[in-house]
Amino acid sequence: VSASGKPMKRESDLIDVWFDSGAMPYAQLHYPFENKELVDSRSYYPADFIAEGVDQTRGWFFTLHAIATMVFDSVAYKNVISNGLVLDKNGNKMSKRLGNAVDPFGAIEKFGSDPLRWYMITNSSPWDNLKFDTDGVDEVRRKFFGTLYNTYSFFALYANVDGFTYAEEDVPMNERPEIDRWILSLLNSLIKNVDACFADYEPTKAGRLITDFVNDNLSNWYVRLNRKRFWGSAMSTDKLSAYQTLYTCLETVAKLMAPIAPFYADRLYMDLIAVTGRDQVVSVHLAKFPVADENLINAELEARMQMAQDVTSMVLALRRKVNIKVRQPLQCIMIPVVDEAQKQHIEAVKDLIMNEVNVKEIKFVDGAAGVLVKKVKCDFKKLGPKFGKQMKAVAAAVAGMSQEAIAELEKNGSYTFQLDGADAVVEAADVEIFSEDIPGWLVANEGKLTVALEVTVTDELKREGIARELVNRIQNIRKSSGFEITDKIAIVLSKNSNTDDAINEYNTYICNQVLANSLTLADEVVDGTELNFDDFSLYVNVTKL
Repeated sequence: VSASGKPMKRESDLIDVWFDSGAMPYAQLHYPFENKELVDSRSYYPADFIAEGVDQTRGWFFTLHAIATMVFDSVAYKNVISNGLVLDKNGNKMSKRLGNAVDPFGAIEKFGSDPLRWYMITNSSPWDNLKFDTDGVDEVRRKFFGTLYNTYSFFALYANVDGFTYAEEDVPMNERPEIDRWILSLLNSLIKNVDACFADYEPTKAGRLITDFVNDNLSNWYVRLNRKRFWGSAMSTDKLSAYQTLYTCLETVAKLMAPIAPFYADRLYMDLIAVTGRDQVVSVHLAKFPVADENLINAELEARMQMAQDVTSMVLALRRKVNIKVRQPLQCIMIPVVDEAQKQHIEAVKDLIMNEVNVKEIKFVDGAAGVLVKKVKCDFKKLGPKFGKQMKAVAAAVAGMSQEAIAELEKNGSYTFQLDGADAVVEAADVEIFSEDIPGWLVANEGKLTVALEVTVTDELKREGIARELVNRIQNIRKSSGFEITDKIAIVLSKNSNTDDAINEYNTYICNQVLANSLTLADEVVDGTELNFDDFSLYVNVTKL
């Protein structure tokens, strides 16, 4: 009996209550009593996309389709993402009892909502379980958002000094340096690929592409290699091109990242257009999503620059191996070339490589010339299942390969042996190719690329290295003293037999690099800052003029 005294009875004809949720698309429209045309015309239904947890496979996902099939002979939705579970960093289910649960509001308060969102999207695909680790969120905050912030800060610092507002006409592409055309080619490739990822419901791939572009290419390569272009006093065509190129990259990245990091992207975008007025929208989320310009994409240029990045990375790793700083010049890189195409790619960017790794020259040698002795070692996990009982004979044949045979393996990606009267093909991916170090040199291999770095430091190279190190130390003093980037200074350095020759030889170079009107040596430096080197110390006084 109800509260009003009316009799009630149990309904015997019941179905799973999930069918209430399965009727949601039409029930929310009060179909068929209202809005009938929206459903019948298919303008409102089926849905383009749905997302829920994996447990809904037999629940909501199923009942939506079941009702749609019975009533409309149609699917209920066109695309679905079945979310995985959020686990603790060890892969265990989060639980208050175990004390391994992470308070999401605490994480947002500590790291920000956008780093948290970026971490969860890029760490693993939405349909995979996520091992949630706050250290990972902090790493995303520092490495991606921090890097992007520093890149914007660099741009804003010099743009404000020069009064850049993007009021000038765009510098024509054929008048821009190759490195500008490269980053814009890469940017448009990024637009194309990110758009395709979002269209395919692959936000993880999209986020990772944006991360790689910002960290590896925009900040660590383009900005680092082009700092000096922003330092000149006059607004030359080259400097204007640098400003326009970097601005375009930042503005576009803000739009691309907006679906994943809405707040950060909005702030970045609005700070940019507030000065330039290039868009009249009140939010990045009301701006048009970028469209790739195919005319700006140059695959060959991208391949050349990738080669420069690969060589640079390998040489810097060799420097770290023997603790030789990049500021210390070295004489030579030697590269055994696999083919003419590889040589041409490196030749086109060799000046950039030499400047970046601080070496005087790059020498090319024939890959089979024997200057660098290469050897091959089998990966038994890959080759064992392939050759079985013949593995011992294959291993012996691989170990005995000539330099010419190794060069052919590198060039073609495979090499064919004669084994018991039959062909035996070994793929480059199934072996490890390495080079032996030679006296005074270090050698590194990566795929088809081999580089050898001469690590002998002559007295002449040492003097130049001291000069470069002093430039770095004085720049740090300028920064810690709060000097403006345009402030002129005077420098007094204490005399020292380890550095006097280098300072006298590179006096003009040091002054030009640190904006000093004078650099003098003195027996004693008053109120000096101590500079510690490996086995001696100097004192320096830096005065703003």
